[in-house]
Amino acid sequence: MTGYAAAVAPSPRGELGIELRSVNSRFLDLQFRTVEELRGLEPMLRAQITARVGRGKVDCRVYFTGSSTSVDRQAVDPAALQNLARLAGEARRAFPDGAPLSIADVLRWPGVLAEQPVDDERLRACVEGLLSQVLVELVGSRVREGERLSGIVRARIADMRRRIDEVAPLVPQAVAAYQEKLAQRLRDAIGGSEEERIRAEVAIFGVKVDVDEELSRLGAHLDEVERVLDAGGAAGKRLDFLSQELNREANTLASKAATQKIAQCGLELKLLVEQVREQVQNIE
Repeated sequence: MTGYAAAVAPSPRGELGIELRSVNSRFLDLQFRTVEELRGLEPMLRAQITARVGRGKVDCRVYFTGSSTSVDRQAVDPAALQNLARLAGEARRAFPDGAPLSIADVLRWPGVLAEQPVDDERLRACVEGLLSQVLVELVGSRVREGERLSGIVRARIADMRRRIDEVAPLVPQAVAAYQEKLAQRLRDAIGGSEEERIRAEVAIFGVKVDVDEELSRLGAHLDEVERVLDAGGAAGKRLDFLSQELNREANTLASKAATQKIAQCGLELKLLVEQVREQVQNIE
């Protein structure tokens, strides 16, 4: 399912940002874009996302806003400053008329200003906490989309039930008419002297065009789809399997139909099943 969530928060390294985007996919596919110094946290990021998201292509971006070097983390290195003072004293003795170093010159000297080390544990805790917050927002957006998709699927299920209810009463009459038509053709072809053989052949072909069993299985599969939707939770793969079974029964119904109306019902069911399949592939 599609979804988007993002948030920022302060961290020992500066303002931290995490952005999650998800699009439809039959399986879980994680992609990470993180700043170099946070590469080591990717296993933790993967574990947290996998624990909350089971399906979809998810893009995770972790970044720091602003410059990669925070000014408030810089400090003067006493050893480098002492070494610079020694060098400056030696330079003044060699060049007494030379201009002294300014404060700006001192701060620009390589090594005088150094970044204070970041507390890795604190930074990790900040990333974990922010990711947990963003995941709650992402899962919430996916749940809302899932509810909308569930409504669409239920509407298609209701349409399929109406088609089945319309055609089910026609099956006995259609089978009887087909058998009578077939019997008359056989009488014309082989004569009326073999009535027992005609009845046997008609009975065999009557079973082949009787779609009552297919209609019953379609109804059972529709009941299961509604049960899975009512149960909630991760249902996408189960619904995908059920849509394949519905499509199989609709194909059989269309191929065995003894009348044009039953065949048309089978084709309409196939169209509705395909619409359901398109939606359930987006449901986690």
